[in-house]
Order: sequence, then C-alpha cells, then structure tokens
Amino acid sequence: MSSIRPREGNHKYPLIDCDPHASRVIRYMRPSDYATWAAYTAGTPAAFLVWEKIDHTGIRLRPQLYMGAWLGFCAGFFISYSRSSMRFWGWSENAREEARDLAELSQLAREGKPLYGVSSQPAWVQAAAHRNSQYSQLKFSLFPMLNLVNHPYHGTDPAKYGVKAEPDVLETQEGLRPGEKLGRFPKNSPENIAQGWKELTSKHKDSTSEQVQELMKSRN
Repeated sequence: MSSIRPREGNHKYPLIDCDPHASRVIRYMRPSDYATWAAYTAGTPAAFLVWEKIDHTGIRLRPQLYMGAWLGFCAGFFISYSRSSMRFWGWSENAREEARDLAELSQLAREGKPLYGVSSQPAWVQAAAHRNSQYSQLKFSLFPMLNLVNHPYHGTDPAKYGVKAEPDVLETQEGLRPGEKLGRFPKNSPENIAQGWKELTSKHKDSTSEQVQELMKSRN
C-alpha cells in the first residue's frame, strides 16, 4: 500500500506540505479566503431573497433563508479550505505560506519538538489517515474529508528545517523518517509475516510436545 505521489511536475511553486493537518490549512488561510467564505455564507440566502422578490410565492421565507445561510457557510468553508490547501501543494502562489512554514517549523526544530505534532494513534492508523486524506480536497463535492490526524508523511525533507536526528520509533515501525511519504511496509511484508507465523507455530509445537512428555512421565 503506497501513498499518492505529489504532482511535482504540474506546478511551478514549491511544495510545502502534501497532506497538511486541517488546523494548519485553516490557520494559513488568507483574508481573501475568509472573504470568499463570508460571501458564500451571505450570498446564498441573499440569492433566495432576490429570487423571492422577482417571483413572489407568498410562502414563509425564513426557513429557506436559514437553510441557505447554512449551505452557503459549508460551501464557502470547503472552497476556502481548498484554496488554502492548493497553496500547500504548490498549485498556486504560496510565497507567504512558504515563509511562514519555514519560520514555524524551524522554530520547532530548534526547540527539539516534532515538526508535525504528536499523535496518540498507532503508526498504522497514522499511515491509513494519510492515504485517505491526501488530495481529498479534490473530491469535497463527493465526500468531504479533512486530515485530523498528526502523522509524519508530508512529502518534504525535514532537513530544510534544521532537523538533525530522527526519532527511532519511526525507523523501527515503518522504516520511514518524518517528512517521507509512505511507500511500503517492509516490516509487514508477506515474507516477514510468513516467517513470523512459522516461528510462532514452531514454538507452539515445541511447547506442546514438552507438555505431552511431562504428562506421560507423571503417569508412569
């Protein structure tokens, strides 16, 4: 099972993060993103109101206005979220976000803190969350999904932030370093699983035979 490769040849701006956490995407939104969000929130019920003025129906309009505001709020959020995400991917101009990312993560590296936060989830859950959420913004219209799990798979080299040593736990569990994309599970390959099963069954057979021998001796 592998991750989706960042589309490096299809854009002219640097990659910041191929799978940013939802909190980062929202924090890095520009004023234009918030303006877009607000415009959809206010514009949708306004469109219902104008439509009613043009073609008067005489029905109670307040529920439709509430529903229109909610739909506009959701649509505006997803559109603004996608705009911010595309800057992380390098699909649109991102000089401001690149400078902020470099400053924030370099500071974390100097303090000896994890670049992308600490997760209480096991490594396989982090890997699954990464595969599910990467580029999910492209299908918000079908199934909205945000990255809500801290994980080390972001498609960038942590060395640019001044990271000199990587946590050993990631090397032992996944064979990957923070910032590298998930490529495969060397520890969980079919060959290793088969070998582990053979060792387990062999130990079980040995322990069973020893128990039978002890039982026979006790009866004699």
